[in-house]
Amino acid sequence: MTKTLIEIPKGTTLDKVKVRKKIIRDFYATWNAANPTKQVYNTHLKEFISVRFLSINETAEIASRRYISTFAITHYFTEILELAEEKRRTKPKPDNDNQKRFSEIIALEYSKKEFGIIKLTVGVLKGSKQHIQYCITAIEE
Repeated sequence: MTKTLIEIPKGTTLDKVKVRKKIIRDFYATWNAANPTKQVYNTHLKEFISVRFLSINETAEIASRRYISTFAITHYFTEILELAEEKRRTKPKPDNDNQKRFSEIIALEYSKKEFGIIKLTVGVLKGSKQHIQYCITAIEE
């Protein structure tokens, strides 16, 4: 998939966050159209990670707050899903409605040499054990 040519606004104003949120949503729409299975095999988990509506909503909401996270998603999305390495497994937060469908949450990290560390959060669905991309954010050091 080609890299985005859209200029991502920097800054923390509400208008800039809204523009970044739209950029992320548009990116997911393009990615989903190019990837009809809506999943990527993670070489470390040895599982497919599926991209769902929840993935788009959660990531757009959280990652749009910072330029660096929006940049990471629009430039490295597929390789993050494919190559991120597991760091820890936890139980879902009991007070988070979006996490109630998961039996566990897996925190993974992808270290991109010229960029830094990107965090991928994956939820494991209760019952089916399907791995769902939950959120992606860049970690600033």
